[in-house]
Amino acid sequence: MKRPCFKLELPFPQPLAGVDEAGCAPLAGPVVAAAVVLDRDKFPRGIDDSKKLDLDTREAIYGRLQKVARIGVGICSVEEIDHINIYWARMLAMTRAVEALGFDPAWVLVDGNACPRWQRPSKAIVAGDAKCRSIAAASIVAKVTRDRIMADYAADYPGYGWETNRGYPTPEHIRAIDALGITPHHRRTFSKVRDKLEQAILLPLE
Repeated sequence: MKRPCFKLELPFPQPLAGVDEAGCAPLAGPVVAAAVVLDRDKFPRGIDDSKKLDLDTREAIYGRLQKVARIGVGICSVEEIDHINIYWARMLAMTRAVEALGFDPAWVLVDGNACPRWQRPSKAIVAGDAKCRSIAAASIVAKVTRDRIMADYAADYPGYGWETNRGYPTPEHIRAIDALGITPHHRRTFSKVRDKLEQAILLPLE
């Protein structure tokens, strides 16, 4: 199976940052974005779209990236998602991720069909996490970071299955909302949550 490579990145100047996010579709938790600048002569093997990697492989590559890549992470909270909607929250998280690098990359490649409204050279690439190695690396960092956040939330609010479903609308999660109520980590503007708010029990933040 063909993995992401540097081919589409070569025309752009260095240093180049790949950017991707995790957590647009879940009913709970933040959206997390990562910006990753790879050293083309020294990078972890096996980098791929995070969705194609199992948990152990993602964690292993994440650990190696921390040692050899420059990384920035941006997080947009549930409150921000509900205030500005998930599309703009995604854009804000990506902007924060690039800013968190601590320097201005010469170019930014973003997964998807649109870039944030920023004043920096950039290009959006549809399915970039399956094509560009730097974007794929960012997808791994964003996914692992968000998964760890959701595992922490799961410890405070057991029963929702966030340690495995990561806040996505699985049958288990929907049943838990019916049985246990809405938590402060749920996105109240998302229809499956909003539709249950009137009859749901609201749990305090611990």
